[in-house]
Order: sequence, then structure tokens, then C-alpha cells
Amino acid sequence: MGVVSPKNIVKKTVSSLAGMLLVATPVLEGTSFARTVIYMCAHTADGGAMGVVVNRRLLRPDLEELLEQLQIKPFPPIRRVDLFSGGPVSEEHGFVLHSSDWKGEESMCVTDNMTLTASKDVLKEIAEGKGPQDALLVMGHSGWDVGQLEEEILRYDAWFIAPATRDLVFGTDQTTKWRKALALIGVDPARLVGQSGYA
Repeated sequence: MGVVSPKNIVKKTVSSLAGMLLVATPVLEGTSFARTVIYMCAHTADGGAMGVVVNRRLLRPDLEELLEQLQIKPFPPIRRVDLFSGGPVSEEHGFVLHSSDWKGEESMCVTDNMTLTASKDVLKEIAEGKGPQDALLVMGHSGWDVGQLEEEILRYDAWFIAPATRDLVFGTDQTTKWRKALALIGVDPARLVGQSGYA
């Protein structure tokens, strides 16, 4: 298929996959991670890994409901961002994944271009029509213990690894992100459906 083996990529980037995308393979069909695209926010050899799903939009609560609960004004907000299900861990906690042109006290720099913020400050800025140029709000996250993600990639072929682009992270068409991420690394989704056990 002309696919770069994820095993080779992991070996070359073993220090960290932060700033990359995990793209679900057919091995994950039938699970809550089927056809997900996950932006990796942290990954260390001794600290496990953490990322957020960027192609599972939430219908409830919507942004206005959430801002009202948090008592963030103005209401309704001047600017809106999409709300996503970031993963099954701590679904009651929110994060804003955003471009690095804005930073707050509780912001974590992922790459030179991408930042993760867990405080309400960034939501206040966004509601006022300011804040980072690109942003999305995620409820919950995806997490892996030490060595778990490597095992899922190397032993179980559960994930492809793709570079993160602005369109794949912040694009508004959630139905095409998975296919676009696969296309970016030369994988034809039509040839993957129903397959498993490939390298």
C-alpha cells in the first residue's frame, strides 16, 4: 500500500509523539476509539501519554450551556468554538487546545504552534471575541500508562501516526478528518475496512 510502517516511526520518535496525530486502524473498530483522530499532547518514556480526540463533536452540552454553567460572560458569547469529546478519562474536565498565539498561566506548550490550556481564562477571552486564532474545547482526554501506547502501536497495530496539520486539528468537517489523516500518510481507507493484522 505504500504505507510507512508505524513501527519505524515509533522507533525514530521514541522520545515523544507529542504534537503528532494518532489515527485509529481497523483493529479499533467496535470500540469507543473507532475511526478517531487523536492529537497527542504529552508522551514520555516514564510518564505515559495523553491526547485529545479532535473528530468527535459533542452535541450536549453545547458551548453556550457550558459557558452559562461556568458563569462566563458575555452571554451569549461573541465568539464560538466547537466542543469535542476528548476521550473517556475525566470527561467532566475541559481543556482548550489552541494555537500558541495566546498563553495563560495554566497553559502547557505542546509544540511551538500548539498549546493546551486547562483554565477558564482562555474561555473568557474566546467569549469576548479574543483569545487564540484557532481553538477547540474538549471534555475529557485519552490517556495511556507507561509503555501502553507503544504496545498498542507496535504489538497490536492499533494506531497509525500522522503529522498534525491545522486542518486536521481545527477543521470543521469532522466526518472527513479520519480519511484525510489516512490520506496524508498514503493509506487508502477503502483498502483498510475490515482488515486487521497488518504492519
